[in-house]
Amino acid sequence: MSPRSLPKAKRQANQLRIIGGRWRGRRLGFSAVPGVRPTPDRVRETLFNWLGQDLAGATTLDLFAGSGLLTFEALSRGAALGVAVDHHAGIVRRLVATGAALGTTALETHCADAHGFLAREKRPFDVIFLDPPFGTADWDALLPAVAERLAMSGMLYVEAPAAIDAPPGLEVWRGDKAGQVHYHLLRRSAEAPSV
Repeated sequence: MSPRSLPKAKRQANQLRIIGGRWRGRRLGFSAVPGVRPTPDRVRETLFNWLGQDLAGATTLDLFAGSGLLTFEALSRGAALGVAVDHHAGIVRRLVATGAALGTTALETHCADAHGFLAREKRPFDVIFLDPPFGTADWDALLPAVAERLAMSGMLYVEAPAAIDAPPGLEVWRGDKAGQVHYHLLRRSAEAPSV
């Protein structure tokens, strides 16, 4: 049975749409893996309104990349580099294929555990997306480790099952809730020591 002969709802299962930038309207497929919970359109629209529509030159890190949609949204809006990390090899293969289909050379993928990646990675990032599977996240260890990789004027986006407390040196700048998902944008607090 060809994809065109399937009902519209079936054809669009495991497909998401980029909502802004040069790839606006492009549909991307993603791997159907337990725990992959793509960020809904309305939440992404709010996030990128908070971040600004033009991310020209920004470097981004998407831990627990899953669908990779946040990375591709950022690249669509001009980010210079999108680093996508996921521990599932099938997801990473799909991210590589999606990047190739979009013709981008600004995508860097890593098949790695988030904690291990953060322990090895030394680059600072302008925007970090943190959206782990809710039942497995060790927030007390994860948030401080991610904060160490955040550039001085960087922003950290977090999706969580409940409102979060910012780790030392960061503050929740914006936050909202959609359904069962709490989403937050954090930045360095005024009291944070300069690096």
